Amino acid sequence: MDEAALVSDATAVVGDRWSLPIVATLMRGPLRYTELRDALPAIAPNILAARLRKLEDDRLLSAERYSERPPRFEYRLTRNGESLAGAIRMLAAWAGRHDGEHQLASHEACGTPLEVRWWCPTCAETVDGDADEEIVV
Repeated sequence: MDEAALVSDATAVVGDRWSLPIVATLMRGPLRYTELRDALPAIAPNILAARLRKLEDDRLLSAERYSERPPRFEYRLTRNGESLAGAIRMLAAWAGRHDGEHQLASHEACGTPLEVRWWCPTCAETVDGDADEEIVV
């Protein structure tokens, strides 16, 4: 399968406006509906509820009931949802480089902005994907 098809599959799951921000917010830890709503004030309540149900259906988060009446839930990422952390951080870094308004992620020890690179753990080499090296998906 080529990259375009894989990206298409991924965007079918998290390609709407709010799914990735919800996952990014839950990367900090489990939250209740009202806490998510407060953390993402621009999202309409009905959209938040619909996205939470979809993300649960797609097994990116789980909802644990903490109140029967009225029914209330705490939301947490599943392992599959947690695995989006790298992609979310890369998107955030890309946005930070291109908008110039946000502080880039940096190395705490020296303050240098971090760079994301493809890395082969077997060869212990950075793979650039230039003309001499092809990245196979």
